[in-house]
Amino acid sequence: MVSAKVGPLTIEATRGDITEFGADAIVNAANNALWMGAGVAGAIKRKGGEQIEREAVAKGPIQVGSAVHTSAGSLPAQYVIHGAVMGQDLVTDAEKIRAATWSCLCVAEELGVHSIAFPAFGTGVGGFPPEQAAQAMVETVARFAHQAASLRRVTFVLFSEDIERAFAQRVESLSDKPA
Repeated sequence: MVSAKVGPLTIEATRGDITEFGADAIVNAANNALWMGAGVAGAIKRKGGEQIEREAVAKGPIQVGSAVHTSAGSLPAQYVIHGAVMGQDLVTDAEKIRAATWSCLCVAEELGVHSIAFPAFGTGVGGFPPEQAAQAMVETVARFAHQAASLRRVTFVLFSEDIERAFAQRVESLSDKPA
């Protein structure tokens, strides 16, 4: 695991299974209709229960770039925050990834949580390059850090070695910059 401190936030990157990660909230890389099919969404639904998808779909559709929260079912987290990183066309870009990341952080603050775990937005079904996703997401979290009230820890929980490496390099680069 690598970490950097930006304002009140500790930003981390680690390899693991987000459905088993110990954070107050975990993030689902969602489509704007909020149905949960493959990838991270499918894993969350399988391990946390179908009620997560039912709660999410009842709140949708939402704008791409926005986010909503649901319960976490039987997952160790309290909440699942669904960030709409793509439409039903399953296509994303850096702007959508930045917007969804920011929205998820805002929802986490509204919920008053202290820790949140993100997957790598857009790198699965969306086919977005891991290095570009890492740049967009880590920079967005670092920008958000100075307005964080309840949040203290943001962890990127990455499923594969190559994606973990891309995020770890971005997080490490934050240590070189003044807070």
